[in-house]
Amino acid sequence: MGSLLARYKRLFACVFLLPMIVLTACGNRGESMIIIAGSTSVQPYAEILAEEFEHDHPDSEIDIQGGGSSAGITAAETGTADFGMSSRALKESESGLWSIEIAKDGLAVIIHPKNPITGLTLEQIRDIYAENIVNWSELGGQDAKIHIIAREEGSGTRSAFEELVMGGGQPITPRAIVQDSNGAVRQLVCDDVNSIGFISLGLVDASVKALMLDGIEATRENIINGSYSLFRPFLLVAESAPTGFALRFIDYILSEEGQRLLIHEGLIPEKGYEE
Repeated sequence: MGSLLARYKRLFACVFLLPMIVLTACGNRGESMIIIAGSTSVQPYAEILAEEFEHDHPDSEIDIQGGGSSAGITAAETGTADFGMSSRALKESESGLWSIEIAKDGLAVIIHPKNPITGLTLEQIRDIYAENIVNWSELGGQDAKIHIIAREEGSGTRSAFEELVMGGGQPITPRAIVQDSNGAVRQLVCDDVNSIGFISLGLVDASVKALMLDGIEATRENIINGSYSLFRPFLLVAESAPTGFALRFIDYILSEEGQRLLIHEGLIPEKGYEE
């Protein structure tokens, strides 16, 4: 089974990351070009970092594509991309890859702003996603069926939720409405007063409401002080330790300037910088 899954992973990389392969094969990648692929959670932050880096290095070109954490890790393993983006920790089978944590990100469980509920326990959220609780009235809300929204298989956001909330025990119900990005989850929750979803804390805005977890607000400060437990790493991974121009980009991300940029965008820095 393991070898079959590995074969499917490589097939996925070949089919969906074909533009990168073409660039590599044709020899069009210069010394100042970097290809990054993977997590759609990390992607918007990587794009902001790349834009600032390219501004200071006019001859550079950083091509960033999505595809999900698993696809990004596969791209790094096969050398299809210089870096893979992952919003989950590496599995034991992936431990041979070089990796660096660029920041931490909170995971927020969100509902519609008009939903009167303000917080749930971790067990209640787990029971919702396992369909042991199916109506908001069971939680003190209105008499309405709960519409469950989740990320797709292979998503780092889903993997983090499964680990941190479901605990590796009960699976997420197969009847959940599956979306392929945090933005799509947020939009569905915004459009449906009876829905519930989970997204990157940095993407929470006024269109949705982040639930308190066991009475603790989902904030950057509460992640730092350890009282809010739903957070995951944002990683860049590569086949081997980067050198040359790729290393310069990593150094920029971990610099005070790069880390402050991530703080401004709502992430928790790898280093102890404050905004």
